[in-house]
Amino acid sequence: MTTPLPPNVDTDAAITTLLRECRSIAVVGLSPKAHRDSHHVALYLQQQGYRIVPVNPLATEILGERCWPSLTEAARYVQIDLVDVFRQSDEVPAIADEAIAIGARGLWLQLGVHHDAACEHARAAGLAVVQDKCTLVEHQRLNALDGAAQGRLAS
Repeated sequence: MTTPLPPNVDTDAAITTLLRECRSIAVVGLSPKAHRDSHHVALYLQQQGYRIVPVNPLATEILGERCWPSLTEAARYVQIDLVDVFRQSDEVPAIADEAIAIGARGLWLQLGVHHDAACEHARAAGLAVVQDKCTLVEHQRLNALDGAAQGRLAS
C-alpha cells in the first residue's frame, strides 16, 4: 500500500515524502547532451536509486534507458510515479493533463517552470505538485538536513 501524498508540496516534510514515495520518475524534456541541466539532474537521481524514464521524442536512449516519445507511450510499459518537467512553461498544461491521465502521483516543475492553472488542475486531480524547484537541489538539501539519520531519501 502506498502512502498518500500531500497535494500541496510546500514544506520540507511534504517534499521528503514525495521523494521517498515516488521511485520512478519520468523526466519530460530529458536531453541526451551531458552538459544540459536535465541530463545532469536525471543522472544524479538515477545514481540515487530512482528509476528514470526519459521522455523526449527526438531520442531513442538516454542514460541507458529507452526514451519514449510521450508520457502516454511510456506509461503503457513503465510505472511512472512522478513527472519531472524540463520544458517551457507554456507546455505544462498538456503535460499536466497527460500526467493525470497516466495516473502519476506527482508533478514536479523544475526551476523557472511555472504554470499556476495547470498546477491547480493537477492538484484537483489528486497529484502532489511542486513548482519552480529542482529535484537534485531539494534531494541534496533534504539529505543534508537529515544527516546520517535512517530516514535518508536515497535508500
